[in-house]
Amino acid sequence: MRCDLHVHSFASGMCSTPGLNLICRESYNDATEVYKRLKKLGMAIVTMTDHDSIDAAEVLRKYPDFFLSEEVTVRMPTGTEVHVGVYDIRERDHVEIQRRRNDFISLVMYLTERKLFFSVNHVFSGLTGRRDQRDFDWFASYVPALEARNGQMCQAANTGAAELAARFGKVAIAGSDSHAIAGVGLTHTEVPGARTVDEFFAGLTQGRGRIHGMHGGYAKLTADVFSIVNSLLHDKPWTLAISPLAVLVPLFTAGHWLNEIRFGRKWSAILESSEKRTQHLWDVAPRADDLIPEHFPFGLPLPSSLGPSLGTSA
Repeated sequence: MRCDLHVHSFASGMCSTPGLNLICRESYNDATEVYKRLKKLGMAIVTMTDHDSIDAAEVLRKYPDFFLSEEVTVRMPTGTEVHVGVYDIRERDHVEIQRRRNDFISLVMYLTERKLFFSVNHVFSGLTGRRDQRDFDWFASYVPALEARNGQMCQAANTGAAELAARFGKVAIAGSDSHAIAGVGLTHTEVPGARTVDEFFAGLTQGRGRIHGMHGGYAKLTADVFSIVNSLLHDKPWTLAISPLAVLVPLFTAGHWLNEIRFGRKWSAILESSEKRTQHLWDVAPRADDLIPEHFPFGLPLPSSLGPSLGTSA
């Protein structure tokens, strides 16, 4: 059974690039078109992982082989942001996930309680901004899976992610991360012998998953951006006035691509020379004598529930 575990549609919202976020969407993929292409390429089950959105489900829930997922923008205890794929959720899960996404610890507790499968996506990408070494300690301690092959990342970054997954003992998954229809389904995850969505994720947690498909490349990225620009021009005809700026797309994508390579090399080198450390929930908790309601948006803990590093000194 095959599934592209990282796909975007029109529901992913506006582009995050300053300036463009006012006029351009992350993706112009039509959800039904994405579904049909995935089936044509042999995906047995289909999901959509839009940014903090499940709106695509409105048109796809009629298909019996569709299941609900999303890519969540999560704030780490260090203040950085990461993208976390959360799979096979329900509408009520989406509501709670969005309520907790600015608090990694709270979110992980919920996902774990609900036994939801989740992964950190494009581990060696600077798309979400800076990274902190302690972020990787949190991944090692509490995240069950890492995206080990992303169809938009260079092969070196994907290789580093696969090696990190093996080092941390995590499930390795793959997805196209395609924002343009041409790349949908070209990178995917397979679980041999699985027949249902439940069996698919059970197989992943049992270590029977396989990753397949294409890595990213500068030419592929540039073609995707041109495709998005073309969709923008059709969606907002008035942007034809600024269409001559499209000649700058290859320069923009070259700068982005080189920055991604630099980011991946930097963090691969740092992690290769460091030891895996365990991060504990109480490592970021305030001392008991400093507790204020703002520290615990979901309710103050009972004294007996405080970790060993909390409480007043004797």
